[in-house]
Amino acid sequence: MAERLRVATCSLAGCFGCHMSLLDLDERLLGLLEVVEFDASPLNDLKRIRRPADLGLVEGGVCNAENVRVLREFRSHCRVLVAVGECAITGGIPSMRNGFTLKQCLEEAFIRGQGTENAHIPDDPEIPLLLNKVRPLHHIVKVDHYLPGCPPAPDAFWHFLTALVAGQDPSLPKELIRFD
Repeated sequence: MAERLRVATCSLAGCFGCHMSLLDLDERLLGLLEVVEFDASPLNDLKRIRRPADLGLVEGGVCNAENVRVLREFRSHCRVLVAVGECAITGGIPSMRNGFTLKQCLEEAFIRGQGTENAHIPDDPEIPLLLNKVRPLHHIVKVDHYLPGCPPAPDAFWHFLTALVAGQDPSLPKELIRFD
């Protein structure tokens, strides 16, 4: 058997729905595993890329310093980088906070928030610093492909990944793009 395509995935600021949609490939996932090997991914609980990957799938927007670090690591270790889902492509739901200042967001969450006790804005060095605005991936690194949807449908993942594995253009037919 030829060497399998090395795939790494991660989730930044988002709902994890894109990874759930990938898992919804159901039995097709077994066929995919015959031609791809997952490296760093929430699917196998590996947090860091161990060897250079052929393909990096990144879902979620970029909202904090840790997201920037992970995204840059993926870009430097993945030959092809794919922005998966609307949060990665546009900032999505996490970017709804962009209409407010960071100070307003923190005060609403930690000072005035319903049920807040011992009101204070946390400053623990273990908590990643929030960016002033949530950004889509292409504002931070070069993105090679976009897999749209919220989340992309399992059939869209299947079409996209099998095309890339076969060395073909992964463009999606209109019926596989959904925003619901």
